[in-house]
Amino acid sequence: MPLPDDAAEARAQGWRRLAALHARIEDRLEKALQKQHELSVSEYTVLDVLAGQDGWHMRMQQLARAVVLSQSATTRLVTRLENRGLLRRYLCEDDRRGIYSEVTPEGRELLAAAEPTHDTVLKEVLAEAAEVPELAPLAAVIA
Repeated sequence: MPLPDDAAEARAQGWRRLAALHARIEDRLEKALQKQHELSVSEYTVLDVLAGQDGWHMRMQQLARAVVLSQSATTRLVTRLENRGLLRRYLCEDDRRGIYSEVTPEGRELLAAAEPTHDTVLKEVLAEAAEVPELAPLAAVIA
């Protein structure tokens, strides 16, 4: 049985609002991280995810899912970060087909410097979104 049109429209509106909030956040984070730390949002996210490994390791496909990129885009991104000395890759000891990545000390230092920028911008954008009636409920969930 098809859903009533009003249910479909409510879902579509919810999706548009979520997309609008995401775009606001990503745009502001991108500008601030690039300007202050020469990092893209995706680069920051990869460093952040990998820095949180805490004794376990992610394969490239797991990292791709965690940062919501294709596996090829993730590989290119990891290569750029590796070329900058922020990550290193190595083979999995149990399965030579598996490749792990880990954050270097330089990468951890850059991530630590960028974290306050990321947090400040995120707080600012969410506070601004809380003033927009259409976005306020979503901003409240995240904040």
